[in-house]
Amino acid sequence: MPAHASMDVIYSGPMKLLAALLTAGCCLWAQSGDAAKAAQLEKKLHDWAGLTVFGSDDSEIRPPAPGENRVVFLGDSITADWGQGAAKFFPGRPYYNRGIEEQTTPQMLVRFRQDVIELQPKVVVIEGGMNDIAGVMGPGTEGTIAENLLSMIDLAKAHGIHVVIASLTPVCDCDFNQSGRRPPGRIAAINGTLRGIAKQTGSVYLDFYSALVNPAKRQMKKELTSDGLIPNDAGYALMAPLAEKAIADALSMR
Repeated sequence: MPAHASMDVIYSGPMKLLAALLTAGCCLWAQSGDAAKAAQLEKKLHDWAGLTVFGSDDSEIRPPAPGENRVVFLGDSITADWGQGAAKFFPGRPYYNRGIEEQTTPQMLVRFRQDVIELQPKVVVIEGGMNDIAGVMGPGTEGTIAENLLSMIDLAKAHGIHVVIASLTPVCDCDFNQSGRRPPGRIAAINGTLRGIAKQTGSVYLDFYSALVNPAKRQMKKELTSDGLIPNDAGYALMAPLAEKAIADALSMR
């Protein structure tokens, strides 16, 4: 059976259910008069994985220059918001931000070839899983996160790309109840799994969690977040050198 056919079989059931739910949502929002929300849901229905977000940009990027240490950051809101504030996203570096708001690991897997492999980086930094456990696109488990991540690692290694696996970041109930959907205990357990996968696959583990967490509360330090979930400029300032170190470690691997 062709590879794409097997993927169709795997995703046919969940995708049909998702399509049905999104279609129902579009109808409900349209009936309520919220045209903007209905349009947003319809867009999600037609482009579940977010392939159109960076598709045209990707096609215009030239192949890496000789000796260029190109890096792609693939992730969700944590990555997508990096550089949106005063702190820029690695200025002067050949680093590409391919984060999409509210994405889950199965969505990242679907767009991995387009948004990572086609850019021919030497390193990919994979950050994801927080929205899986929050159920943003349906139920997500530690096992499904691991499976999606392992598939991305397999794809990367098949194309000579070194892998950095970023930890989940802590959350904080500073202004909103973030831990209700993203329990600290579950975040810690998944980070243990991610660390194990990094060791198993010869990838680099990037520990953002330890730099951002208040150990006594097992929550993100209030001064490092804008809403209890997304780091602010101070948080990203702590994360940047950790990412640089992990990338250097990955580039040093044979």
